[in-house]
Amino acid sequence: MRVPTSLLAGATAVAVVVGVAGTTPAQARTVPAAADLVAADPPEIPGSAALVHLTELNKVAEQNGGTRAHGRPGYKASVDYVERTLKAAGFTVNVQSFTQGGATGYNVVAEWPQGDPDNVVMIGAHLDSVPAGPGINDDGSGSAAVLENALTVARAQLKPTSRMRFGWWGAEEVGLVGSSHYVKSLSADEKKKIKTYLNFDMVGQKNIKSWGIYSDSPDITPIWKQYFDAKKLQTRSINWAGSTDHSPFKNAGIKVSGIGDDADPCYHARCDNMTNVGETSMGHASSAIALVFWKLAGAQRQVG
Repeated sequence: MRVPTSLLAGATAVAVVVGVAGTTPAQARTVPAAADLVAADPPEIPGSAALVHLTELNKVAEQNGGTRAHGRPGYKASVDYVERTLKAAGFTVNVQSFTQGGATGYNVVAEWPQGDPDNVVMIGAHLDSVPAGPGINDDGSGSAAVLENALTVARAQLKPTSRMRFGWWGAEEVGLVGSSHYVKSLSADEKKKIKTYLNFDMVGQKNIKSWGIYSDSPDITPIWKQYFDAKKLQTRSINWAGSTDHSPFKNAGIKVSGIGDDADPCYHARCDNMTNVGETSMGHASSAIALVFWKLAGAQRQVG
């Protein structure tokens, strides 16, 4: 999560590879027959699964000067890891490039090719760190939770009523640049198709005392609380306007929500490494995301 200041100017698009925002013509209208489907219960995603991705991102940082910041080799290696992992699970992956501060940045976008392409529910997180450290909580944790949710959808072979889309944003730490570029690259019709965007920033620190729920969409808050109340976990309302990647979506008129916690003693510091995150927190974050995402997207599974 970046320090909440105004968005930085200067992001210039050099390539846009999302046509209809992450779809291919063959995927455009894969809408399942309702008679063959039943509602799918959201899974409990183990924290250990998300920690696998965090371990890989930490290795990337260690091999590239201790950071995964925009414009550094560690960021491109992070993009390559996410892209490679998604492709291995069968996703078509779009890598969108942009320039900021004289350096090339990248967004990664993938989409599960089922459900109504005119009704998209999207989840995302920023993939970059600050130069000072590896950014394992900020925001490797959100990126790992989103990635494991994508893999879980693929393993379940979901047949949702809405299209499920996933995004990993570059250059968040220098002004929400990647997510802003993505939103600006969409046509007016493509923006209208995104019914909800859920954002995840700083969701993995150990011993979270109270889970922050974005205050932007009060109608989604009870769905988050359904998970946290069942686990007897405290929640609170947070206003992170301008601080993380839901902001460009909201500014474009798209409904947004998300979870996070900024009570991190290693915020933007070198100590934001694997010792700063916990398996329990990553399990709660990943599972809460699945519950809300699957509900909003109308998750279903094939029977017979």
